[in-house]
Amino acid sequence: MENKEKKDAVSERDFYEGLNELYAIIAGMSNPEDIADFFGCLFTGAEREDLAKRWLLVREIDKGTTQREIARMFKMSLCKITRGAKELKKPDSAFKKVLDELRSG
Repeated sequence: MENKEKKDAVSERDFYEGLNELYAIIAGMSNPEDIADFFGCLFTGAEREDLAKRWLLVREIDKGTTQREIARMFKMSLCKITRGAKELKKPDSAFKKVLDELRSG
C-alpha cells in the first residue's frame, strides 16, 4: 500500500509546474468560448459552479452585501465568504486589482 501511495503522489515541484502551465494556458487564451470549453473539460459542472459562486461572492462583498445575505443568496458557508472578504481587504489583493480593472474596463 505504501508503494502505491508514493507512486500516485505528485511531487510539490510537479504540482507547481502543472499549476503554472495552466496559468500560462489560460493567460494565453483570448476567446471566452475556448476558455469555457477548456474549463468544461477540466472541471465538473459542480466545480465550475463553485468557481462561479466564489467569484460572485467577491463581487457581492465589494458591493457591500453582508456576508449573511451572500450565504443565503448562494447557499454557501460563512467560512468561504469570510475567506473572500479577508482576501479582498488585503492591501495587495488580486481580487481588488481585478475588480478595479473591470470597473475601468
